[in-house]
Parts: sequence; structure tokens; C-alpha cells
Amino acid sequence: MSINKKTHELKQKMQVVLQGGGEKAVEKQKATGKLTARERIVELLDEGSFHEYDLFIQHSGRDFDMDKKILPGDGVVTGTGTINGYPVCIYAQDFTVAGGSLGYMHAKKICKIMDHAMKLKTPIIGINDSGGARIQEGVNALSGYGEIFYRNTMASGVIPQISVILGPCAGGAVYSPALTDFVFVVDKISKMFITGPDVIKTVLGEEISQEDLGGARVHAEISGNAHFFAESEQECFDQIKSLFTYIPWNNDKKAESFSPKKPRAKEYKISSVFPSDPATPYDVRNIIRSIVDNSDFLEVQELFAPNIVIGFARINGDTVGFVANQPIALAGVLDCNSSDKAARFIRFCDAFNIPLVTLEDLPGYLPGIDQEHAGVIRHGAKVLYAYSEATVPKITVILRKAYGGGYIAMCSNHLKADFVFAWPTAEIAVMGPEGAANIIFRSEIMKSEDPEKTRKEKIEEYKQKFANPYVAASYGYVDAIIQPNETRDYLVHALEVCKNKVQENPRKKHGLPPF
Repeated sequence: MSINKKTHELKQKMQVVLQGGGEKAVEKQKATGKLTARERIVELLDEGSFHEYDLFIQHSGRDFDMDKKILPGDGVVTGTGTINGYPVCIYAQDFTVAGGSLGYMHAKKICKIMDHAMKLKTPIIGINDSGGARIQEGVNALSGYGEIFYRNTMASGVIPQISVILGPCAGGAVYSPALTDFVFVVDKISKMFITGPDVIKTVLGEEISQEDLGGARVHAEISGNAHFFAESEQECFDQIKSLFTYIPWNNDKKAESFSPKKPRAKEYKISSVFPSDPATPYDVRNIIRSIVDNSDFLEVQELFAPNIVIGFARINGDTVGFVANQPIALAGVLDCNSSDKAARFIRFCDAFNIPLVTLEDLPGYLPGIDQEHAGVIRHGAKVLYAYSEATVPKITVILRKAYGGGYIAMCSNHLKADFVFAWPTAEIAVMGPEGAANIIFRSEIMKSEDPEKTRKEKIEEYKQKFANPYVAASYGYVDAIIQPNETRDYLVHALEVCKNKVQENPRKKHGLPPF
């Protein structure tokens, strides 16, 4: 047979497989507002860069008449391509083929592309759209999930792992996204839960819809399982492309540098976004935008635990990770959720050589029975652990309040921050002036002829003596007290001198963070 005939035969076979589950299944997919697996990959990757592998893989099921069924590509598309010119490995489950269910060969394809990603030291992107484990394949399907979870764990901190939830993701399947670095969800399309509404109704008698149980907004706002929320698949892909401009390929590299740009001073100016009244809340994201390149800030987990802000920006062309207390939400206190949010982000930045900038303004940890019983001690300790463990450049700017344990936790000098700067508005103390004065001067206030007047006088006395940055600076806990409009210059310089920082932590198999 001539090469032309062989080529023609190949094209015919490819055409069959590339149709996925067939015309009707594709139409049904489109009717729900979803793209097909290959369309998603093409939309996400650079034009013409996608190369597909294992196109002709066949499923291995033989029971329940599975031997009579043909499942093109076994319901998953795998390959390599580029995003912004940089290589990535990618897979996308094909819901048009047996509901994207995971069988032995389906999992083997995913594991193979994950192994490629580790060998090539490139990011791995997984697009999840699956009905779960293929029941007909029994324990072989379960073994597939186990193999994926193991690889997720081995790849953690070595290559960036991105999960995109663009359909159902239920049962054991949800643990793979949970093990990855960033999870993207789309409103009205993404669904994640361990047990579905039917099981919950049977076991507990509670009725709830899939959307209310595990929809995109639930995981973006309430559970914190999702890091980025989008209104459409295209917006989701744009978010992923933006993220890839800030992160490196692997843990041996640093993120790509860009040409430095000045902040957009007309829109964001510290003097106009930072209030003169110390009791007035403000949006710390505007402070970030006033000091970073082009005022561009990619926020992570924007809708979850809003009392802390995390995300990526560039200073003088280089990526930095920001962790900042948010005064407009719970006065910026640390609680269980915000501690988890911050700690995980800190560890990501440390794993991938991204310097950390911390903007501090908080009255401490959130008090209350609910928080104590929810384990705020354990959760709060995660922040301490993450900052202490981190060996990347760590720079802290104290904007206003820095009280008690919160002062220590937000990357203080005592957790080995490389530089700690403070604005003249900073208040560094064991607690707020009101509470401190009531304790220290309790006897004098009670004996006074005018207790309220005396209390106000003692509060002011305490403020003058302790609620300022100068006491901490006198002990060397603050490296410099700076004018707010000098912040960017100080950060640029500090990051430059820290560029070649080398810090070796004690040798050990691994630590025991307060999970």
C-alpha cells in the first residue's frame, strides 16, 4: 500500500476519533453553554501550538458489555502546547464520551502527560468535566484516581499545577484539584462535591441543588476551594493566561521579568486612598495598586475570606506576591479562613521563588467562641509557620495597626523578614490603646473623680508612649520609618538587594505544619 493510501487511512481514523462522542453528544454539550474538550484546549493555548498524543487509546473495560463499546480516546484529550510562548502539558476530559468518566486507560493517559510535565519541568493544566469513576471498570477506575493523586502530590512545589473545573467533578475526583495549586471555576458550569444532592437527601433527608451544594460561587466565596471565579469559559481562559505571566515554569526558575512601569499615579495615589483618620477603613488593594508596576494586581481568592488580600503584581518588572490585611473587611483581622488563605499562598510563593511583600494593618486575631472552637489557634499558626519557613525575600510594610500576635504573624522581624518598614502612622503594640489603657491604668481610672476624662487622658498617654513605630524602631525591630510616598522606592531597592538571597533551613525530611 502506498504512503498516500496509508496517510488517507490515518486521516479517516483520526476523523472518527476527533468527533468525540458523536454529533448528538456534542450538540448536547453545546446546549449547556459548554465548549468541547478540544475547543477548550485550542482556546486556552497559543494559536496552532497544541499537539495531541495518545489519540487512539482504547478503553480496557470488558464487563457489562463494555467490550462492545468504542470510546474515542477513552474520554480524555492529552497533549502539549504553549501559553504566552511557554510550554505546558495539558489534559481535558471529554464529557461527550461516556460522560468523561474515568476508567483505567483514561487515567493512564492523564498520568502519562503528568509524568511528561515532571520530566520536562513544565506546568500541568487539567480541565475537569467528568461524571466520575467509570462504574463498569470497578477498582481499576479507583486505582486510576490513586495514581493521579500520587502524581499531584509528587509534583507539588516542583511544577505549577492548574485545575480548571468546567463541568461536574464529584466524589473522589475532587481530590485532584484540591491537591493542585490553583483551581478555576465558572459560574453555572462548575460543580464540585464529595457526595451529591441525591446521597445527601437519602442519608440526611436534606434537599439541596447541585448549584447550592457545590457550584462555582459556593467554592469561590464559602469553601475557599476555588481560587479564581469567572462568568464564562473565555473569561476563565483569560484569567489562566494572565496568571501564567506571573509564575515560573518550575521551582528551578524565576518568573519572567517584564519592562518596569510606573504606577498609574492619577488613578492611584497613596495620599488620596489612605485616610488621615486612624479609625477610618480603606481598601488595601488601592495601596497595592499605588506602588506596583502599571497598578496591575492579579488577586487570588478575591471572594473568599476578604479580610486578607493575596495576589500577584510586579515591582520594577519582577513578580512579587502580596499578602495584605484588608481594613474594610472585619478590620483586617486574622481568623481561621484568612489564615488558611494567606498561609497557602505564602508557601506557593516560597516554592516557586516569588518574593513576598506584606502590608500590615490589623488589630490582631478575631476573638469569639466560634473562632476558638473552629481551631483559630491551629489555623493562625499556619501563617506563622509559612512565613518562618519561607526562604524567599520577605519584606514587610506596617501601614497602621500591628497589635499583639497579629503583629508577629504578619512577617515581623522576629519571623526573619529581611526588611521591615513602617509608616509614621504605624501603631505597634501588644494591644490597642483603649484596651491597654483600661488595663494598665485601671486603678487610677477607678479612683478618679472623673473616670471618663482620666481614661481618655491615659489612652492618649499610652498612644504617645507606645502606639507608634518609634519604640519598635529603637530596638531594631523596624529597619526604617518611611514616608508613605517612599514605599515603592524602598521596595524596589529592598527587592534588588535581596535578589541573590540564600538561606538554608535546618536539614530534615519535612516539617510538621499545623494542618
